[in-house]
Amino acid sequence: MSATTQVTGSISAPGETDNPTSNPCIMLIFGASGDLTKRLLVPAMYNLACDGLLSDNFAVLGSAMDKLTTEEWRARMNEDIKKFHTRKEFDQAVWDKLVSRFHYIPAGFADLDAFQTLKKKVAELNEQHQAQGNVLFYFATAPRFFGLICDNLNKAGFREGAGWKRIIVEKPFGTDLESALQLNKEILVHWNEDQIYRVDHYLGKETVQNLLTFRFSNGIFEPLWNKNYIDNIQFNVSEAVDAEGRGGYYDQSGVLRDMMQNHMFQMLAYLCMEPPGSFASDSIRNEKAKLLQAVRAYTPEEVEKYVVRGQYGPQVDDTGKVLKPGYRQEKDVNPESKTETYAAARLHIDNWRWEGVPIYLRSGKALWKRGTEIVVEFKKAPEVLFRNTPCQGLGANRLIFHIQPYQGIEIQFQAKIPGPLMKIQPVHMRFGYGDAFKASRYTGYEVMIYSCSLGDGTLFSRGDLVEAAWRIAQPLLDSWKANPADFPNYARSSWGPKAAAELIKRDGRRWHEVVTEEVLKQVDLFKNGDMLFLSQVIMALKPMQTAKGETIIKKGDLGQEMYLIARGEVEILDDSGKVIKTLKDGDFFGEIALLMSTPRTANVRCKSSCDLFVLGKADFCRILHDHQQFAEGVAKIARERYNLKVNASNLIANA
Repeated sequence: MSATTQVTGSISAPGETDNPTSNPCIMLIFGASGDLTKRLLVPAMYNLACDGLLSDNFAVLGSAMDKLTTEEWRARMNEDIKKFHTRKEFDQAVWDKLVSRFHYIPAGFADLDAFQTLKKKVAELNEQHQAQGNVLFYFATAPRFFGLICDNLNKAGFREGAGWKRIIVEKPFGTDLESALQLNKEILVHWNEDQIYRVDHYLGKETVQNLLTFRFSNGIFEPLWNKNYIDNIQFNVSEAVDAEGRGGYYDQSGVLRDMMQNHMFQMLAYLCMEPPGSFASDSIRNEKAKLLQAVRAYTPEEVEKYVVRGQYGPQVDDTGKVLKPGYRQEKDVNPESKTETYAAARLHIDNWRWEGVPIYLRSGKALWKRGTEIVVEFKKAPEVLFRNTPCQGLGANRLIFHIQPYQGIEIQFQAKIPGPLMKIQPVHMRFGYGDAFKASRYTGYEVMIYSCSLGDGTLFSRGDLVEAAWRIAQPLLDSWKANPADFPNYARSSWGPKAAAELIKRDGRRWHEVVTEEVLKQVDLFKNGDMLFLSQVIMALKPMQTAKGETIIKKGDLGQEMYLIARGEVEILDDSGKVIKTLKDGDFFGEIALLMSTPRTANVRCKSSCDLFVLGKADFCRILHDHQQFAEGVAKIARERYNLKVNASNLIANA
């Protein structure tokens, strides 16, 4: 599946469902010449048309500052749809029918006469397409124009006449609590709350929508969904990309505004809210609002204690040459910028269901991988039953929601290893959307357009939801403004600042790094491994972060684990401190002493800050015994790296 694939469970192809088409309407797009329209909105409309879900009584009127004719705008869309459509094959007939209903009129947002012209054109299109007077206004513009557009729509008389009138506004909805309150005030002067649909495109993802279905349609989980059974919950949104030339925008935003305050708080609300009375939109949004209102708003002292921020620095080689710029060197970014590109937080939900359960959130740019996951970790089972067995501690059960790029749900639990002894290892069961359903690539905006036309506000934010989210985020913004950070404090392609690991470590926990087979295959030792082998390795790995200059292995210590370098460099030193060898990303070390149960033969020191995976002795030996190719790989490395003649069959026997 593509990294951008969206699995369509609620929107399916014709003949597979009884879903109705969208309601008839004229869709008036403000900002129709921008990127959002060509990259997401138009491909979304095309997908709905391909799947038979777009009404025949639907038309589009685009408007923007660009002086274009309808024919010129259609010509642009004809070119753009070929670049940005998301289906395997392009259906020219469907597109031709759709684009024939596209129209364009230039208009400035402050030009009332232009709005009168738009009003006449909408009336003409309504008559032509029998749209029943329904109009969907899409504000694909900067938020500072929302109030002005709403005011001029009212002055031009758009609120009058038959049919419904609805407005979709894009994020960001405000830049802080004060601006969000003001923005709500401006758009609600002439329009009612039930006419306003605030978009968060994350809610258009099937994997996010499925959180509600998973919780409330499966009786085995909801009874466990509380402080009695769940130890902690972790939300992770990791981006491998950097500012991507959007420094001008991002330097005014940061990860808290760009990701946490909206997308992550929405996922938090879905996962932790109380069961609604029904799946009616207001029932769900009422419970989401209650949940966000129960999240503790921090004092400045609590922000310092429970929140970490970071900013990525440049990537340099051994000579100090900059290979990739740090955030402050990105285009249109202030060279002294204090904007955070990373944040991690522990939140408290002060209600009966979640009292005492830590909720961890983290997100950042220029990290080691792209991935969005939610990890629900359950409390461990009592170990006393196994006290006279070879079992050496029980691991926690985990339920993992993979949002993107892999889409699925995974359950991790303990199972007995085949054999006469009571030995246990973690295993997992995994459900993938692409394996279970017919998948189509969607932009995420299809369900937004479709739901709004039907008057279903479930996936849109209500005003009180937006305000509740900002009340959580505002103390962080205030504290960070008053106390500038010492940036940069994490390296590109890393797991983020070490302070984030220390934040969760203080609670006796650790971040659960979700490793995929693709990531593991980047290590030579594992690149040819089969799925079973890679799965066992992944379940056994434990993350570890170290600082520059820190000693990981001391000569003479007994080997108890081996290490894989996810990011960073380590130096192998002799007795005099001379560097024998330098190991980098994808390398591993410590396996020989571990295997032979002999003292370490050299010191290992971090040349830079490092992100490591640790494979313990018991897991190492078990995997070695079960997978001969692993033993052969270890023997090969021993010969090449240490000039040791090690026989793979002997390794397996010793394990």
